[in-house]
Amino acid sequence: QVRLMESGGGLVQAGGSLRLSCVASGNIFSVFAMGWYRQAPGKQRELVATIGSSGSTNYADSVKGRFTISRDNTKNTVYLQMSSLKPEDTAAYTCNVRFTTCLICVARDDWGQGTQVTVSS
Repeated sequence: QVRLMESGGGLVQAGGSLRLSCVASGNIFSVFAMGWYRQAPGKQRELVATIGSSGSTNYADSVKGRFTISRDNTKNTVYLQMSSLKPEDTAAYTCNVRFTTCLICVARDDWGQGTQVTVSS
């Protein structure tokens, strides 16, 4: 089984910063794309940022210039550095990892449990 373990969420004041981490562990052969999503109460889940195996990144327009996604392939870990946080960033943040469990396995996606980020005004 594969497990995604998120950490780094918390309560911060507007304008503050947080760094989220997500570690993928278990029966993993190869890791491909990794990303962060978020879901606020009463809203649909939305893409925050993704990073491909080549290092290419994509960001939601709402977080461009404030958030930075990165990865450490030696640790199967993806990070999300969040700065200049706004109350509208308040949400449950969940990581997503695309991976395989063997040489010839089809890729699959797993989701973490989520970590809460709350930004007060």
